[in-house]
Amino acid sequence: MATQWQTFPIEFRGGLISNQSPLQQGTNAVGSATFLQNFEASKEGGYSKILGYTKHDSSAVPGSGSILGVKVVNSSDTLAVRKDGSASKVYLSTGSGWTLKATSATAAGGKVTFENFDFSSSNIIVLVDGVNYPAVFDDTANTVTYMTSSDTTDVLAASSVARFKSAMFYAKGTNLIFTAPTTYNDFSVANGSGTLNIGDEIVGLKVFRDQLIIFGRNKIKRLSGNSAADYVVSPISENIGCIAGPTIQEVGGDLFFASVDGIRSLAATDRIGDFGLEIPSDPIAKNTYDFMQSASDFSSVVIREKAQYRIFAYNSSEQQTAAGGLLATKLLPQGGSGLAWAETKGIKAYVADSAYTDSLSEIVLFGNEDGYIYKLESGSSFDGSNISAIYESPFMPINDPQMRKSFYKSTFYIDPTGSLSFDYSVKYDFDKGPEAGVIQPDTDTVSATGNSIFIYGNTSSVFNSATFGGSLDKVYTENIIGSGKTIALRIEDTSTNPTFTLDTVLLEFATEDRQ
Repeated sequence: MATQWQTFPIEFRGGLISNQSPLQQGTNAVGSATFLQNFEASKEGGYSKILGYTKHDSSAVPGSGSILGVKVVNSSDTLAVRKDGSASKVYLSTGSGWTLKATSATAAGGKVTFENFDFSSSNIIVLVDGVNYPAVFDDTANTVTYMTSSDTTDVLAASSVARFKSAMFYAKGTNLIFTAPTTYNDFSVANGSGTLNIGDEIVGLKVFRDQLIIFGRNKIKRLSGNSAADYVVSPISENIGCIAGPTIQEVGGDLFFASVDGIRSLAATDRIGDFGLEIPSDPIAKNTYDFMQSASDFSSVVIREKAQYRIFAYNSSEQQTAAGGLLATKLLPQGGSGLAWAETKGIKAYVADSAYTDSLSEIVLFGNEDGYIYKLESGSSFDGSNISAIYESPFMPINDPQMRKSFYKSTFYIDPTGSLSFDYSVKYDFDKGPEAGVIQPDTDTVSATGNSIFIYGNTSSVFNSATFGGSLDKVYTENIIGSGKTIALRIEDTSTNPTFTLDTVLLEFATEDRQ
């Protein structure tokens, strides 16, 4: 009698999960990953290989040590701060080379925080570095000037800055200093300026839902009101704080930040004025713990077009290829439960920034100790180096974990954007070896078949014998050998090939005897 084949579909979704037992995950979260590196959950479905990065400016920012701050000004201009000798220097790039705009009195010891000010005819950006007086970049005049003691000594060594309502707020230690309305440098009490003591060291500020959220190292508070006459500070949490201000980002209507127990989210609830504090990193609790222990310095960036939050761990002595990060794609409109997680490897970021520009395009930048500013979401390599993208599934029992299955074929549904080639392997019965009577099959390669497709304008395209405008294969069939009670898949692409999206794979098998 002919063997009856069955089909088991695996839809790639769910992201990285590490808080479930192997059999639970393989049963209840088919399509999720036990290892997901340099893949991202796509909002259109499936897992996409992440895009790479290129140098935003071919010249390095002058100086030594890490880039202390980077800011997207507009579609053509970028600000960067780097230590140079005993001072920090502010540079401006229009895409080719860096022009010195200002020099601080003292070298900054930490990262620079930026904030836009739009209550004047000029595009104003305020910079604070935790050591010097705030600096002010005027995009119209194309100048950077530092405040002085004639403004006030209260904001000397301010570490965070945010614009709320019509005033600028500066954080220094436990104090929150705010300016008179519609100004960034009027500290006259008579004109409406003032100081609030928060009672905890302030590590970051973020405007959220018509309130200023004040992130302390051990507490989180909010400031509401419109002016000094009615400002009110009230608690959100008295025993949860933020360990690093640069990790605070708003993604899809929620605030995300690093806390001692993982990546937390601050989300508005149905109750007016109320907030919910979740730990959306719980599904990757093991990965998060290892990540938080891997460094003492962190940065983050939001990619708005993808509703994506990326947080990076930084060690100056670490090789770029070993630099780790976490990536979360927000798939639901509200709350931290709708996140699909992954890990990044090879993006070494000490500071980062992203913004929509006047050309309605999103620019995502980062920098580290090599002095270059890099542009994320650009190209298919890490500045010429391969991107190592890996997916590993849980061990899936496929209906019955006690029944042996013989596997014959897998059919991949993939959305490529160019050349495609990745290693593909299957593992049986929790990767047991021959001593347990299990033979593990060799790794195979899935690659594009038929004529090559060339994209006009791609530097790797060759005109002679090239085919332009053709369609790329989307279905790839691979034979499988072997049998087992459970099966896991591994996909690995270490190349500079363009991004592709894993949609679904179909496994064809026959059920054998119970053992």
